[in-house]
Amino acid sequence: MAQKHSSNNKITKYRRPLNINIGMIIFGVVFVYIIICVFTYFTSEHIVGYEVTKGSLSTNNIYKGIALREESIYYSNSAGYINYYAREGEKVAYNNLVYTVDETGKLSEYINSEALGENALSDEDLSELKTEIAGFSNTFSNDNFSSVYDFKYSVKGTVLKLANISLLKNADSLGSDTATLVTYGNSTEAGIVIYSTDGFEDKTPEMLTAEDFDTKNYNKTQLVSNELVAEKDPVYKLATNENWTIVIQVDEEKAQELLEEEYVKVRFLKNQDMAWGKVSTYTAADGSTLVGLSFSNSMVTFCTERYVDIELILEEDSGLKIPNSSIVEKQFYLVPKEYVIQGGNDDAYGVMRETYLEDGTQSTEFVETTVYNEEDGEYYLDDSSLRIGDRLFKPDSTETYTISKQGSLIGVYNINKGYADFKQIVILYQNDEYAIVQSNTTYGLNVYDYIVLDASTVNEDDFIYE
Repeated sequence: MAQKHSSNNKITKYRRPLNINIGMIIFGVVFVYIIICVFTYFTSEHIVGYEVTKGSLSTNNIYKGIALREESIYYSNSAGYINYYAREGEKVAYNNLVYTVDETGKLSEYINSEALGENALSDEDLSELKTEIAGFSNTFSNDNFSSVYDFKYSVKGTVLKLANISLLKNADSLGSDTATLVTYGNSTEAGIVIYSTDGFEDKTPEMLTAEDFDTKNYNKTQLVSNELVAEKDPVYKLATNENWTIVIQVDEEKAQELLEEEYVKVRFLKNQDMAWGKVSTYTAADGSTLVGLSFSNSMVTFCTERYVDIELILEEDSGLKIPNSSIVEKQFYLVPKEYVIQGGNDDAYGVMRETYLEDGTQSTEFVETTVYNEEDGEYYLDDSSLRIGDRLFKPDSTETYTISKQGSLIGVYNINKGYADFKQIVILYQNDEYAIVQSNTTYGLNVYDYIVLDASTVNEDDFIYE
């Protein structure tokens, strides 16, 4: 009998030893760090520096004004085709020929024919055309596209003037019958010729309303050469006085400010020329406040324009130019100068403050502090190391002073040393975006200093990381 063998086969699962991969741990830590840095970057406020430079600001006030002049409209005495012989914007003397009215239309046919030959522009005409083109190019706006047509008529008038003058020289070739049917329009007074009407000719500042300042409501009738006119139709007008006025809309406060100036410096945006305007105030027909700026020159330059863009130059200061976003107001303790001394290892400013030792004995300690300004025998001291109620000792005296008085200063945060350091500023002038501050002050800024662009993103003594 065979012997039966039994075996107990037990399978045990092999456990691998834990192998720590240092490289993977380091990679994981770095990855988490990067994620934290990226999150912090996008969620935190960034401190941006600004380099202080010298500059100036002008009180720039831009207005669209209405030009009012002494203007007289002249009407045709007969019907027919009109032809002009004086260029718009040109000064004519008494009894100068301005236009003719051709009852037969033969003059117009002759103008449109090639009988006149070629005509060349003089150097003076070319110079004026170039000026017109440059002025139009500098002031053109899509919102006032109608000015394109004014420019077109102006250039066309120059060319037609030359053609018509040549025509008059050859008028005999048309025959005596035709010549007798031509009416000549001579000026009855001296003035600047204008070939348009708009209904503002007889208006005074008191007659204006707010609607008159809206260019969308403006209607201008251009008087064009070679067009058919009826009897009593307007054919031209004359600006007869070099004195003229630009009327602008302002509030009562601004009107009073300008009236106190009496004369205001004005820049014309069309050509950047400057002039001084005498200030007058008016109450418009609708009760609004208007300011008139009167001039005794430059009328001819703008004689064809009813709306003139101007800039009032009220004030101009120079100094250090900084953005308004950098400006902050900070509170300080006011301490009499005699209580502030220099001491410590670096001979810094500070005060002797009352303190008590562990055993209750009264003593003094030197507290270093920064002086930010001085005024009326007092220093403005940093409030980071002092408190209301601190008792200060006067050097070499038994007199004491208890801190209780505070004051504020306007300033910026200087970051030249890598941390936010408050510097007082004296604002000379300020507009909506920038301020001009005084330079070379004892506790202030210097040119090329770096300051925090947005003061709301930093606190004093914060370290600035590039």
